[in-house]
Amino acid sequence: MAFVQFSRVSLAFGNRDILDSVSLNLQAGTKAALAGANGSGKSTLMKVLSGEIQCDSGERAIQKDTRVSYLPQSGIVHSGKTLRDEIDSAFSRGYELLRAFEELGDQLAHESADSPRLDRLISEHHDIGQALEDSQWHRRSALAEQTLYGLGFAPSDLDRNVSEFSGGWQMRIALAKILLERPDILLLDEPTNYLDLEARTWLETWLREYPGGFLIVSHDRFFLDSTINEVYELFSGQLKRYPGDYSHYEQVRQVELASLIKRYEEQQEEIAKTEDLIRRFRYKATKAAMVQERIKKLEKMERIEIPESLKKIHFTFPPAPPTGRLVVTLSGLTKGYGERVVIQGLDAVIEKGERLVVVGRNGAGKSTLLRMIAGVDTDFSGSIIPGSGVLPGYFSQDNAEILNGPERIIDLLEGEAPLEMIPRLRDMLGAFLFRGDDVYKQINVLSGGEKSRLALVRLLLKPINLLILDEPTNHLDLHSKDVLLEALRSFGGTVIFVSHDRGFIEGLSTRVLELTRSEDGSPSQVRSFPGDYRYYVERLEREALLVQGDTPNAAPVAAAPTDNAIASPLSRDEAKKRKAERRRLEREEERLLADIAEAEETKGQKEILLATPQVYSDAIKSRQLGADIERLEKHIAELTGLWETVLSQMEEQL
Repeated sequence: MAFVQFSRVSLAFGNRDILDSVSLNLQAGTKAALAGANGSGKSTLMKVLSGEIQCDSGERAIQKDTRVSYLPQSGIVHSGKTLRDEIDSAFSRGYELLRAFEELGDQLAHESADSPRLDRLISEHHDIGQALEDSQWHRRSALAEQTLYGLGFAPSDLDRNVSEFSGGWQMRIALAKILLERPDILLLDEPTNYLDLEARTWLETWLREYPGGFLIVSHDRFFLDSTINEVYELFSGQLKRYPGDYSHYEQVRQVELASLIKRYEEQQEEIAKTEDLIRRFRYKATKAAMVQERIKKLEKMERIEIPESLKKIHFTFPPAPPTGRLVVTLSGLTKGYGERVVIQGLDAVIEKGERLVVVGRNGAGKSTLLRMIAGVDTDFSGSIIPGSGVLPGYFSQDNAEILNGPERIIDLLEGEAPLEMIPRLRDMLGAFLFRGDDVYKQINVLSGGEKSRLALVRLLLKPINLLILDEPTNHLDLHSKDVLLEALRSFGGTVIFVSHDRGFIEGLSTRVLELTRSEDGSPSQVRSFPGDYRYYVERLEREALLVQGDTPNAAPVAAAPTDNAIASPLSRDEAKKRKAERRRLEREEERLLADIAEAEETKGQKEILLATPQVYSDAIKSRQLGADIERLEKHIAELTGLWETVLSQMEEQL
């Protein structure tokens, strides 16, 4: 079985132990998360596992022929190829196997029947052929497109040069390549940072079905609960395993940390009393022996350390100035880029106290809508009318770009914060991962993620009553997300936000505005759903059982963005019949897809065989194989036609 194993591995940077006698075993079937506070060394551990960084001591063992693929958080840039060609390079192992298969086939063609090497060559040829089949090299085009579409790319992207894609999409390309390599062990460091909800859901499904092993770092609790069954926590250089999903790990860890914090507080109290006693009697000759004893006791004491990330942090917003009931009214809102209209004729009303989440695939217009509401984008038709007394505050990832200069973080915020907020600045900064001496960093040395977090803190200091937040959790860890979520829940104003973190959305949203991107380039369809995100998901699931136009009085679900746009339900008998018919169609779809896959696999095997020298040099064999391949192509086309018919029938059932 393929595996990567650590045994008592240690690594230090200067006088800091990142890994201290860590042991870990990853093998096929491992579905694990790597947890730990920011700066605890998670990315370093991943790099040591991948072989990028050498450890100071200990052993890293890897089973022969085990393939390990590592995806870092960022920094991968592709250029010089189309997306189709770049993704094709993920199948390099398949090409290598094919060349080896052909070379052995050539040797076999020239080997005599009584050669002592014949049996060995035949065995090797068979093994390589099996490995080539297992790699699904013959299905590379279909697999590549399936993976790219799952991660959010469109068919029109396939022939674009990869250099045209932005940083987040560059990382999606890197993720697609790693998934298509199908290694034995996957090491994924924050793959969800640049994925939208739909792509995250697709990746969840892929990981659940993946037969290999993986270790993943992510700050998306819902994503982790959906994919993993064990957690390894890196804490003060030590690695500890917790069986179960991420939520279970957090529950167990909470009890452990409560005990740790209690022992820490008791020790701090003991240290304070001892130090006070030493100060009082240090210069009394009659107490010299006792003082020396206490000093030695302090020196020998093993101090309990509590990382900054574990200290309880809470903050609240400045009081939100009062507003009227209607906070924002959108009327006939239309926005386009060149000939492409993204949003057309949007009517909506946002009321005081709502937490409105805007959802939809990338390109549907979510960020565009938020920019228009915030007043950043004024190039549109229709109207956006703010209510009485509305004071908006807008956050997006672009906010970080305007932050620069030699000023220190703490000085910048003290100069901008209301007087009553100044005593709470360090707590707020701590909540957003600026801890200890970080508050004295100059702004011009901050990373993009740090600037983004600082921009969010600056916004939250202002007395506003309408928060417009575009991906506020992108650079936050789970602890910081929880702190922000708690503060937003208690915020006295109104919130409009976009997020790709399902747990954050479920915890905050009270209403959902859905933008559905059309594949034909027409404007996004808009629907409004009262209730939280869970209700929205349940509503989508129920729509398969609702009539869309069969009943005269039924209002089409997608007809208008009103809260009562729900189609009339079927009668009980009709619903049962439709449900049974849909199940039949789903079974038929599964059978057809299995038949198509089998036919494609057989065709691929025959194409590989046709490429071997002993076949293509034989005219009779090559003609026979060519005819077989042609028949299979026709059969695949027929099966595909039947599959498309079934899909149409399934769509009619909706």
